[in-house]
Amino acid sequence: MGEFDERYIKFSSAFLILIFVAGLMVGGIVSCYITFQQINSLRNEVSNLQAQVSELRGLQNVTYQNVTVYQNITALSEIYERVKDSVVLIRVKITGGGTVQGSGFVYNFSGIMVVITNYHVVHGTTSISVTFSNGNGYNATVNGTDPYADLAVLSVDAPKYEFKPLDVVGSSTLRVGDPVIAVGNPYGLVGSMTSGVVSALGRTITEEYTGGFAIANIIQTSTPINPGNSGGPLLNYCGKVVGITTAIVADSQGLGFAIPSNTLLKEIASLIENGTYEGHSYLGVKGTDMDYEMAQEMGVNVTYGWRIVEVVREGPSYKKLEPDDIIIAMNETCIKNGDDLASYLEEKTLPGETVILRVVRGGQTLEIPVVLGKRPSPPV
Repeated sequence: MGEFDERYIKFSSAFLILIFVAGLMVGGIVSCYITFQQINSLRNEVSNLQAQVSELRGLQNVTYQNVTVYQNITALSEIYERVKDSVVLIRVKITGGGTVQGSGFVYNFSGIMVVITNYHVVHGTTSISVTFSNGNGYNATVNGTDPYADLAVLSVDAPKYEFKPLDVVGSSTLRVGDPVIAVGNPYGLVGSMTSGVVSALGRTITEEYTGGFAIANIIQTSTPINPGNSGGPLLNYCGKVVGITTAIVADSQGLGFAIPSNTLLKEIASLIENGTYEGHSYLGVKGTDMDYEMAQEMGVNVTYGWRIVEVVREGPSYKKLEPDDIIIAMNETCIKNGDDLASYLEEKTLPGETVILRVVRGGQTLEIPVVLGKRPSPPV
């Protein structure tokens, strides 16, 4: 091999090494560029995610401020300021002498301004007056009543500027634990406000004027309610009416009841236009709640439901149901007790409809169709 060839080989080797090194450098630069671009892209994605998280945190803070902080005094005071002029004092003179006081609230039904209250507040009265929060009082007359729901609608001879109606919303979304507010006139103490929670749903109560029939689907609340609160609004923490306060249990501590707003919304048109409501379904049976001891006594293996003790002759269930039948479901809805039965009939059915009752009779479980009737007229 000559000197030239040796130089050529060395030059070629050096050139190849140089090209290799240059390739490595270019590759490194390209890789760094790509990596840099990816890092920037990732940074942008992280920034977007951080912005979204901040937005969600902001929404959570808004939710917390508007919904969760119910015990904030300012929030409650603002609600009170918005609703206080819509709540009225009702004074009635009763047959036989004497005066009774209750509460009510203004409601706008398709442009007709009325006052909503309880039936028992105006039952058996000779005259009625309504006093607004500004102290102005006016004569009132009964427009419509439903004893079976303890509801009454009043017309008031007052100028339009006195009427500041409340919004009524459906009560179906209420849950046990939801906070609620009552505004009314306990013991004549005008414009009093109390707060508590929904402590149960779907209760039933009975009053002497219902002829033994249950007032169904009642809201139970821990909100302090006293004589004079009857007929006033039960409000959610948006200041919307979800119920009408109606009753207390004597000597109880923090146990009150309210008619659900769903009942009012269902009946209001009929009460105003017809003066009555006749949509209460009637099964034509009397009974009692089942329990473990009763099941042992009867020799059955079901400890819940509603045991029939009497079937009303010629009623809707006559020759369909029998004494000692145990109703455990209606239209596939479980019936655990009389509250469930009455609430389902009130909320989900109308007279003339057919319901399918699941009944335990002896050792058999039967599916029995019954066409519902209409409740008899309440006692006068």
